[in-house]
Amino acid sequence: MKKVLIPTKLDAVARESLEAHGGYTVHQEAGADLVSLAGDHSDAYAFIVRSEKVTQEVLDAYPALKVIIRAGAGYNTIDIQAARKRGIDVMNTPGANSNAVAEEVVALMLADARHIIPADASIRKGLWEKAKFMGREITGKTIGVVGLGHIGRLTIQRLSGFDMEVLGFDPMISRDRAEDLGVELVSLEELFSRSDYVTLHIPENAATKGLINADLFSKMKEGATLINCARHGVVNHDDLKRIKAEKSLRFLNDVYPKDEAGEKPEAEFADILLPHLGASSKEANENAASMAARILVEFDEKGITTFIVNRDIPEGLDEGYGHLAYTLTAMAKGLLGGDPRIKLLETSVYGTLAPYSEWLVVPMVTALDPDFDRSLDHHRALKVLEDSGIEYCNRKVDNQKGYGNSITVDLTAECGSGELVSVSVRGTLAENQPMISRINDFEKLFFDPQGHTLIVSFNDRPGVLGKIAAAVADAGINIDDVRNPHNEAGDKSIAILKINQPAPSDLVAKIAENVDASMAATVYVG
Repeated sequence: MKKVLIPTKLDAVARESLEAHGGYTVHQEAGADLVSLAGDHSDAYAFIVRSEKVTQEVLDAYPALKVIIRAGAGYNTIDIQAARKRGIDVMNTPGANSNAVAEEVVALMLADARHIIPADASIRKGLWEKAKFMGREITGKTIGVVGLGHIGRLTIQRLSGFDMEVLGFDPMISRDRAEDLGVELVSLEELFSRSDYVTLHIPENAATKGLINADLFSKMKEGATLINCARHGVVNHDDLKRIKAEKSLRFLNDVYPKDEAGEKPEAEFADILLPHLGASSKEANENAASMAARILVEFDEKGITTFIVNRDIPEGLDEGYGHLAYTLTAMAKGLLGGDPRIKLLETSVYGTLAPYSEWLVVPMVTALDPDFDRSLDHHRALKVLEDSGIEYCNRKVDNQKGYGNSITVDLTAECGSGELVSVSVRGTLAENQPMISRINDFEKLFFDPQGHTLIVSFNDRPGVLGKIAAAVADAGINIDDVRNPHNEAGDKSIAILKINQPAPSDLVAKIAENVDASMAATVYVG
């Protein structure tokens, strides 16, 4: 019998399901300290937790621990790196809380539009301030949804009865997929300028921290409403506080740096504050509990690893090839330029890498979607591609071509004009560093893609490389290295310039025009 600890107020269905299975003994004690519990339960095989902190100290107290399941989506309270070093798989239950969050957004919109909270307080005081609480309707208004993942899509569905115009921003979603959802894809700036309501459904990471700032607030309509049930750090609260009064904006908030008691600075300017109630519904708790029990059983009996969040590259695969897969995809995306809507991802995996093709799609998706967590497995990566309307194809390869252990990534995207454009990049590792060996028809390049690179292809003729270098120098950008190979036919050239800073888009456009380039882009790979 495997022992499972549940040190939280989780719906009893998790305990009941596992005990009914017959292969588990379950100890559930809401609010119990995990370190203290180790005195009697150090032989625990698995934890099922909510927001409890699982630290290195906790892990050290349980030498038999093999699985930790977060009954919910976020797992920032679990030290997943320490768990990985101990060989402990950490899993979560994504989607279990999504409907609860989507319904909370609708509840906040209606409560604010009809002044439900202050009107209730007023009538309880014996007042009759009907005129004071004149409200507004949300029917027919425009809502902008930032992030079209599961919660964003559910929010759109829940609001469908209000006949709202729906704008969406999500760099991963194809236009065809957005049309299926009834969403008009627009830039973030246009979304903020046209929307009566803006609801945020994006994670907090390096790319999104402070993303919602003064520039966007200044574009909002007078009296528009911002709703944040996502993550606290994606909003610049100082900017919001400063601009909110100027434009009579409304701010409805349910997220904080830490879930704990104490004064909240947002109380000064938020119109509604809730104590992170997004996932707090009876149904969400039951869904998360039931799903946690199910995935533990499926993991033990069927080896299903879909929900593991702390596996990156499997045993036997050099993690350098994971970085290579990321680099090639980032390079291909950068070469498409502008704001491409990816339609198709095609890969060819050569040599001894072929058995790991599925796993290599994880860093590729990370390069396409900065919001995707690389610690998730390939099943989740493929689901992201499917949900985004991106077709994926891993081609059968001919290893007799002599490419060794290399990877080819092809991207096809819809650009601003609506036309489809494609780019193909192949690379390998040299001294454990990614090297680009081919871009489109240009073979045997073998250049280090790290850092800033300006890449321009053109019909071969004298003087073009000089024009490109001069334009870069005139812009005050230093050139660290230059390559200028030809294609096999000898009629086209590609200029690869390693530069010490990014080339502005207007400079790239100017160079492309001056040399009649077939492709011009500046790419950064970290």
